[in-house]
Amino acid sequence: MARFHKMHGLGNDFVIFDARAGAVAMDEARARAIADRRTGVGCDQVILLERSEVADLRMRIWNADGGEVEACGNATRCVVLLEGRPVTIETKGGVLSGDAEGIDMGAPRFGWDEIPLAYAMDTGAMPVGWEALEEPAAVNVGNPHLVFFVDDPEAVDLARLGPMIEHDPLFPERVNVNVAAIGGDAIHLRVWERGAGLTQACGTGACAAAVIAIRRKLVASPVEVRLPGGALTIGWTPGGTIRMSGPATYVFSGELAA
Repeated sequence: MARFHKMHGLGNDFVIFDARAGAVAMDEARARAIADRRTGVGCDQVILLERSEVADLRMRIWNADGGEVEACGNATRCVVLLEGRPVTIETKGGVLSGDAEGIDMGAPRFGWDEIPLAYAMDTGAMPVGWEALEEPAAVNVGNPHLVFFVDDPEAVDLARLGPMIEHDPLFPERVNVNVAAIGGDAIHLRVWERGAGLTQACGTGACAAAVIAIRRKLVASPVEVRLPGGALTIGWTPGGTIRMSGPATYVFSGELAA
């Protein structure tokens, strides 16, 4: 049997397996079955912890649709809590580090081929749109994000537009879709996560929205990003790495066939 931990960061929830002590079989079909909220454990992402040659541990991430992805900020905070010590974490998006105070998410990347996009364009104000959502910015914060600034994120039909944009041919590796608004000194954000859909919170989405807002001089660093599940604090100075802090919660543990 394989022991798992159910955890969440602001409602963005995970089933976490530690495969360092013994192998745990995982592929697209099994991840999708575990993530199913009716017939499985239920989660936004399935996390597998493995041994690493370049960091304290390796974290692999499968979205609810079974696709393996590069990074997840909320899951990283959960893993740091689970470890109970400062750690470095190898991901497909790079090596991250974290402690009880927060996570260093690495440096954002803005090149069109680093997002990636299907062809060259200015990622700071992209000359594209989907209905009323126009001129987004793109950034890779370990995984690809598109950020639209709107008057009211709640008024955007993200359940319909999110998958349309996620699967647009402009994004050869698909994309996470963020709709954000500046309210006072905070960012209000909703996220359609690639492969997971609408979630209560998205750590990398919060990083992406904060970086773009800071880059556009709409807010100062650090900034509070308010999501449906709660708030994260994001700090970034151009040329530096992103720092994210916020809560992580242990829910329960259980066992599944290895």
